[in-house]
Amino acid sequence: MTHSALTRHKIIPSTPFGEVVIVWTVFEKRPKVVRIFLSKPGLAAQKHLSVFFPDSKILSCNEIDGLSKRIEAFLNGDSVHFSLDIARLDLCSRFQRSVLRVEHRVPRGKVTTYRLIAAHLGQANGARAVGNALSKNPFPILVPCHRAIRSDGSLGGYQGGLEMKGALLRAEGIRFDSRVPVLSSELYNRFASPVKRRRNEGGV
Repeated sequence: MTHSALTRHKIIPSTPFGEVVIVWTVFEKRPKVVRIFLSKPGLAAQKHLSVFFPDSKILSCNEIDGLSKRIEAFLNGDSVHFSLDIARLDLCSRFQRSVLRVEHRVPRGKVTTYRLIAAHLGQANGARAVGNALSKNPFPILVPCHRAIRSDGSLGGYQGGLEMKGALLRAEGIRFDSRVPVLSSELYNRFASPVKRRRNEGGV
């Protein structure tokens, strides 16, 4: 689903990983992020924008300007935690919202696995579904899906490409290389219990 007639966008032109595009709209009288597009080798973020939001207009506001500065700082190696309050999570399916909220809790310097997230959500065989939900994460960086890896310690996929994923993890102190996968000691699985999560987040 696209909302190109209602969307604006801001381009972050220069990061260590190429340009980043923030697509946003006004929802319930507040600026909200609809998508964040990352560049990857051979495919600039604006190409995604032209396909999915061809009628989007260049426009920003104080909240989006502030977010873009925080994203730029994060991509330059600063420790930045992002709130999900600015994200249009209502555009995601119920399952994807659950996955994104769990992944959002993974702190800097730790990783989790698709299988651990699935188990936490009560779907022991749902690792692939979790991986699919994260591969389509509309809010990369806000939701740090680069911190989700495969159970064997290999990186899995990433919208900005594996080189970017590896660089982001190394900047956060995660140790690995082509021969040694991410160490199990780096895994994070201290999520709130599903019962507590439903109480705090209305079952989303």
